[in-house]
Amino acid sequence: MSTFTQTDNTTSDRTVDPDGVSLTSSWAQVRGLLSKSLPEATYRMWLAPLEPLSSRNGVFYLGAPEPVRAWVERRYAGMILRALKTVDPSLTAISFDRPEDREQHSSPGVRAPQPNPMHVFDRFVIGPGNHLAHSAALAVAEAPSEAYNPLFLHGQPGLGKTHLLGAIANYLRQNVPELRVLYTDAEAFTAEFVTSLKADGIAAFKRRYRDIDVLLIDDIQFIAGKAATEEEFFHTFNVLHESGSQIVLSADRMPNEISSLATRLSDRFEWGLTVPLEPPNLATRLTVLRHLVTEAGLEVADQEALTLLARRVETNLRQLHGALTRSVAEASLNSTPISKDLIASIFPARKRGSGPVTPERILDLTASHFQTDAAALTSRKRDQNTSNARNIAIYLTREMTPLSLPQIGSIYGDRDHSTIMSSIKRVESRLSVDPELTTAVDTLRAVVHSPVELAD
Repeated sequence: MSTFTQTDNTTSDRTVDPDGVSLTSSWAQVRGLLSKSLPEATYRMWLAPLEPLSSRNGVFYLGAPEPVRAWVERRYAGMILRALKTVDPSLTAISFDRPEDREQHSSPGVRAPQPNPMHVFDRFVIGPGNHLAHSAALAVAEAPSEAYNPLFLHGQPGLGKTHLLGAIANYLRQNVPELRVLYTDAEAFTAEFVTSLKADGIAAFKRRYRDIDVLLIDDIQFIAGKAATEEEFFHTFNVLHESGSQIVLSADRMPNEISSLATRLSDRFEWGLTVPLEPPNLATRLTVLRHLVTEAGLEVADQEALTLLARRVETNLRQLHGALTRSVAEASLNSTPISKDLIASIFPARKRGSGPVTPERILDLTASHFQTDAAALTSRKRDQNTSNARNIAIYLTREMTPLSLPQIGSIYGDRDHSTIMSSIKRVESRLSVDPELTTAVDTLRAVVHSPVELAD
């Protein structure tokens, strides 16, 4: 859930002054109350990262990193609201969605995505695998339509594409507020388009997407194979490009590798600059960990612990952040410091196979781990054990193989790409906050490979 409300007889339509002084003062008092109510390590881990965004109509809007948000909403929403009401009785609810998220619906029932306020250029750790993408994104933010148009970023999930798109949007909204900037993703674009057709609102849809200065669309590969949506985006792209509007797109692979995408679209996507984001090397991963530790106000005396964690989690930065979150949680729950031994116990050495990882191997091993069979995971069975196993198998297949979402869907009972993406997001949202699921994912990552142990 995104909003926590505590009902009483108090109502308010107060909007905080633009200078934000009242907002900042209220939150400072709330933080003081919360810090006295929780152990220091717990407060630092889960509540210190929260940031006040705005207050409107009795709702206090908070920003939080995604891994922190889910846990805070589940465990601490009531405590936060009670502290807020102590400071300001006119506040009756908290929300982790910004007010714009609710107001910028172009079509009934379609939610407009918004960039994460934590996605800014200053928080992006630059390494050999992403320095060109960072430079290109910054150039576009500083001079829209004058640097690279379109800018197309591609790479596997968790490498920073969404962060860079959000950083461009946030930079422009802060520094050039007069520009009309629209940030969304391909699934929302498709949903809005279909809804507008059914509701006879295509004219409004076209105005929303064509009368703008900057368009940023994440995961553009999801329009592939949808003929009507591709046709609409083809004309939208042409109108924007011809008018000099900046276009920034991201995908999980290069335009010419999106097999079901119309050739005329993939050609246009390569008109400007196409930049890959590669998996982070050890030095980059270690730098990211140190930044996260500093931001969270944590103390890690055993520096070898961070080095080992950076070695053990090689997949992407999203997984690295989740791994640190889990490590801190384990240390807090067990009242032990973060050490090399603790990291080794949580993240056992992965194993590397002599051959490539195959989706069939992932399917079979996941089924075995959950004491079922591969046929159940590809069937329409929906009991809890089968659903959990299927979601994890799909998640690992996406992470450990180059297969596209439609290709993964064909393995798992001809499920469509949106269903596959939903499974992946379910696992991502529970990693680091669901110990049982996290352990299953970590264990399966290790056993997917052969008995040759990686050296640390």
